[in-house]
Amino acid sequence: MNLADPSEIFYEYLRRIGHVVDLAAAPGMPICALHLGAGALTLARYIQATRPGSEQYAVELERELLDFVLQKLPMPDGTTLTTHIGDARDALAELPAQVMFDVVILDIFSGPEAPAHIACREFYEEAASRLRPDGVLIVNVGDEPALTLVRSQVAALRQAMPDVAAFAETGMFAGRYPGNIVLVGTCKPWSPDWTAQLLARGPHPASVLTGVELDSITG
Repeated sequence: MNLADPSEIFYEYLRRIGHVVDLAAAPGMPICALHLGAGALTLARYIQATRPGSEQYAVELERELLDFVLQKLPMPDGTTLTTHIGDARDALAELPAQVMFDVVILDIFSGPEAPAHIACREFYEEAASRLRPDGVLIVNVGDEPALTLVRSQVAALRQAMPDVAAFAETGMFAGRYPGNIVLVGTCKPWSPDWTAQLLARGPHPASVLTGVELDSITG
């Protein structure tokens, strides 16, 4: 974590998520973002740094983690962040009904043993219902070489949203080693321009799979 420059992100998968967030609205425009799985609030800091004035919500299951992060790694001045301790699906239902999001980021999956009540079509439908018309649902999937969880989550997202893309280091799609694949559900057809921009921004080597190409890993 670079507190002096929160726009600098070290982990590759978080950088990829940040690049997707960059496309969610015009550069510098404030957005409303929901983080399901707060972690070190890396992406919340990134959004505040690149889109000052954004309204953000963060949900974390582990109170001790969130308390530690907020105490030891203070948020940038001017950050508007509402935190919630609890289960991601429960918290989503408890958020004020009038709050709609430009970006919902889900970062809680680590390996095949994902929470069944979250890794499913019904949850993605609930999350999609809280998105603005141009909003995006970003899901980080940490998985084993067989990509079992990735395959199931692509299928679930496709049932819940109009279009889905997968963004990762190119070798991840071969299914030879564990790692992270970022899934992006959109409320409208995926733009080829988004593919071009994400590939240009990296980290490299990078691949973006959509449509028939994405079928190749979902079976």
